[in-house]
Amino acid sequence: MKSKFFSKLFSCFQAVVLTVFLSQAALAVEPFVVKDIRMEGLQRVEPGNVLATLPFKVGENYSDDKGTLAIRNLFALGLFKDVRIEVKDDVVTVVVEERPLISAINFTGIKEFDKDTLKKALKDIGLSEGRPFDKALSDRAEQELKRQYINRSLYGAEVVTTVAPAERNKVNLNFTVIEGDVSKIKEYKIVGNKAFELAAIKDQLDLSEPNYMSWYTKSDRYSQAKLNADLENLKSFYLSRGYLEFRVESTQVAISPNKQDITITINIFEGSRFVVSEVALEGFYLGRDNEFKSLITIKPGLAYNVTDVVNTSKAFADYFGNFGFAFARVEQRTEIDRQTSQVKIILQADPSRRAYVRRINIAGNERTRDEIIRREFRQMESSWYDGQRIKSSRDRVDRLGFFTEVTIDTQEVPDNPDQVDINLKVTEKPTNSLSLGVGFSSSENAFLTVGLNQDNFFGTGNSVGAQINTSQFNKIYSVHTTDPYFTEDGVSRTFNLFSKNSRPYSTSTNYYNMNSSGVGLSFGVPIADTDTIYVGAAYESTTISSGSNLPAAYASYADDPITSIPLTVGWARDSRDSMLAPNKGIFMRLNSELGLMGDTRYYKNSGQYQQYWPLSRMYTFAVNAELGLGGGFAGHDYPVFKNFYSGGLGSVRGFQQNSLQTDTTYSRYNGEYSTGGSKKILLNTEFLMPFPGVGTDKTLRLYTFLDVGNVYTADESIDLSQLRSSTGLGLSWISPVGPLRLAVAKPLKKFDNDRIQSFQFQIGTSF
Repeated sequence: MKSKFFSKLFSCFQAVVLTVFLSQAALAVEPFVVKDIRMEGLQRVEPGNVLATLPFKVGENYSDDKGTLAIRNLFALGLFKDVRIEVKDDVVTVVVEERPLISAINFTGIKEFDKDTLKKALKDIGLSEGRPFDKALSDRAEQELKRQYINRSLYGAEVVTTVAPAERNKVNLNFTVIEGDVSKIKEYKIVGNKAFELAAIKDQLDLSEPNYMSWYTKSDRYSQAKLNADLENLKSFYLSRGYLEFRVESTQVAISPNKQDITITINIFEGSRFVVSEVALEGFYLGRDNEFKSLITIKPGLAYNVTDVVNTSKAFADYFGNFGFAFARVEQRTEIDRQTSQVKIILQADPSRRAYVRRINIAGNERTRDEIIRREFRQMESSWYDGQRIKSSRDRVDRLGFFTEVTIDTQEVPDNPDQVDINLKVTEKPTNSLSLGVGFSSSENAFLTVGLNQDNFFGTGNSVGAQINTSQFNKIYSVHTTDPYFTEDGVSRTFNLFSKNSRPYSTSTNYYNMNSSGVGLSFGVPIADTDTIYVGAAYESTTISSGSNLPAAYASYADDPITSIPLTVGWARDSRDSMLAPNKGIFMRLNSELGLMGDTRYYKNSGQYQQYWPLSRMYTFAVNAELGLGGGFAGHDYPVFKNFYSGGLGSVRGFQQNSLQTDTTYSRYNGEYSTGGSKKILLNTEFLMPFPGVGTDKTLRLYTFLDVGNVYTADESIDLSQLRSSTGLGLSWISPVGPLRLAVAKPLKKFDNDRIQSFQFQIGTSF
């Protein structure tokens, strides 16, 4: 009470002082006509800015009230430390003392933050280099810096500001920070849970008590934003399991006197579990009631699930949007019968009015050109609003792979009830990607593959890349460029150039080797948002040099260059939700290669099917299947250098790269190695789960896998008993340079001469 009294008394004292100051600054004078206005003390501020602020001009009347108002206005500019007005012989002189400019902002003791991050935070509150210095603003800056540290759970951080005068009425601001130790969650308590075990509830939360993975997840660092997210996750957890009346009754956050330990207590009320008895529709559904009913995912007879209710409401709103009703509202009401623990869900719809899109605004693309984003839009300006086209546009922009986040919202146009603006905001990410692969084996110890790719070359949307494989037995050098919009209709063009050298797994220089090089050109023609047809042609030259242990399959090709001009045609569909770490969706492709000219006549067909199923918020199941079939025609044999290969990274893990074959008589000790086959079977399955201790973080996950596959030569029939298989445990991490996958594999089915590779490591791909 005493502190409040003295605070009010001090405020009154300040008001009195200011009133006296202003009255003294402009001593009482009789009103007069201003003959001239002069200024003193200006250094950087333009005189015109001062004149524009004064409530009087030359030739106008001056009075005490106008003088007081002038002083108030000049102080309000924030540019002056002192202002007074002097009057003599009908001439008004404005005398000012400018505030010093901030010359530099320096930080000492900063470890937790990058200095540029803190400078940006201070700029947001109005303090930056080149702006006038204000003591009150520097006090706000101290509080802002402390707030930044509190967000990082550094409650004991102390900030001391030092103002050092500099030349030409400037100052240097120095913020000295003592960061202290991180405050950690000592105890996280949930009170009132009866239906679920505490461990099951805590699995849904982002914050946690310290564990052995806290150094990575930082989940033991408290922040208000994370706690709010936890409360929403907790509410969603119960509401999706039938507890319709669940609520958080109170939340307490206590910090120890030394500001190191934090205790969080959440008191909850679970209520009863309700089962859905009926779903009813009310309102106007455009005469398409049956179509809307088909969108309902709420199941009568099952527990109330808020996720199904929200998804159904969203599906309704989206479907209204397909007919131009951008402002459709779908409200959910519940009628609860507590005696039977049943609930009736009523969906009330109001389509409102149709609208068309006035303008599409794009923000956040500092590097990527506007046209690169706009050409992905299927919703056009000055046309009827179409919710499906807008969703498709957003998905297409996201699939570019240039952005970490793509959000889109609809904004009404003021005074135009039938118009909307579409606002798309993107957050760009680095598009320079690095792909690495490394393997270890007894034959060559280690090999490395390196891929460099720029997916958004100078913001043009074009892709430029190169790949290098340093394996002493399978060297690869290649470059490629892709223009995704070679034509205005979205036809892509890809150019590639490659050189490969393969030889047996032996360090001897007397063994044979195979060299191939070529150049290719292909085009991709989009036939739907997720479907593309590919056509292309290439020129390839292959030379097999004679040497020791030349396989019989290669003998007929030895020493003479073989030219081939393959034509390719293919189709691909990609509906995955992410290119780097998919959790749901399908990827399919079919490809056919025909050698119609040159020294060969052959066909080579391949297909791939990949699908991801989100089993829950934290678990995903994935399948990848590949088939290949090749053969010769017109009196030509299928060229063995076009064979499929299997084993190793991206194939059957646990076996050496490209080493599998059905012929078990070859000997690794005599330097022979797999020549591949004209037929290929591959099946990969993965079960992805959260890494222990990281909670719901999907950037770091464990996975188990089961791989089955092999290749067969042209004169062999497919014998499933010859399939190799392996299983193992791996780690998936979305690292700064791409998705990293590490696997330890154990063959389940192998033959005597198979080359085993138990440890594998790869960056840049899935499976």
